[in-house]
Amino acid sequence: MLNLPTFDDVSAAAKRLEGHAHRTPVMRSRTADNALGAELFFKCENLQRMGAFKFRGAFNALSKFDERQRRAGVVAFSSGNHAQAIALSASLLGISATIIMPHDAPAAKVAATKGYGGKVVIYDRYTEDREAIGRKLAEEQGLTLIPPYDHPDVIAGQGTAAKELFEEAGALDALFVCLGGGGLLSGSALSARALAPQCKIYGVEPATGNDGQQSFRSGSIVHIDTPKTIADGAQTQHLGNYTFEIIRRDVDDIVTASDEELVDCMRFFASRMKLVVEPTGCLGFAAARGMKAELQGKRVGIIVSGGNVDIDRFAALLAG
Repeated sequence: MLNLPTFDDVSAAAKRLEGHAHRTPVMRSRTADNALGAELFFKCENLQRMGAFKFRGAFNALSKFDERQRRAGVVAFSSGNHAQAIALSASLLGISATIIMPHDAPAAKVAATKGYGGKVVIYDRYTEDREAIGRKLAEEQGLTLIPPYDHPDVIAGQGTAAKELFEEAGALDALFVCLGGGGLLSGSALSARALAPQCKIYGVEPATGNDGQQSFRSGSIVHIDTPKTIADGAQTQHLGNYTFEIIRRDVDDIVTASDEELVDCMRFFASRMKLVVEPTGCLGFAAARGMKAELQGKRVGIIVSGGNVDIDRFAALLAG
């Protein structure tokens, strides 16, 4: 029986994050409101430290280390945002960090991870198992493994973004959250159920990587091959044990968005709201646009998860 995190854990995480994480802005767009016939509230985690919500969960988890764990160090695996979050948090807390990253991770994310002081170990995401590599390093070097999503302290930390959104925007009718491994969605669900019980919660995945949707429908965790999508932050192969239990208990539905829809949203954010948003960060808005008919007259929250994208890649996607 898993000891699932609760909203009390989210509230405790919020206290640990005070003075360390940015309280990111909740932005509005009259153009977006008019297009959907709804009131939209964008929680801009692309403006968080290291450029994504992942800082919240990483800092919360590392700040709970005991003295032995701090001396030994942390190991993590990530395509980019969790990598940067762990590296930055470890640097702030005086902890050494080893990060396992895929060979095709965005160059900007690898450079940033190294810049924050992380030691990067490269692997092939299509032929090697990052979790096995992480466990091996943890055992050999006495490191503490902090996974990118399936950890109670990580989930609680991620839930603070939605907590802030509800505190600022008030009760919402619907909340859209991008879904990879489920850390942000499960944490957001804890906050939503506590602060706005009637709010409909939607997880959003890339259309080519809908393992979460399949898991939600079937009632058990479904494993898939690494999906081909521009949403690199959601190229996960399965939900976690903790995240799945919270998602199937608290989330209303899981929907998908195509890469083409993500690019269209990136273009909207850049041109109309002056925001650089990575493809994964556009999943929530893309899904909301697709559900326009159901959202008429509603108050809708959208968590914009991150803005870490190579600028040349960003320009190429928008130009395409």
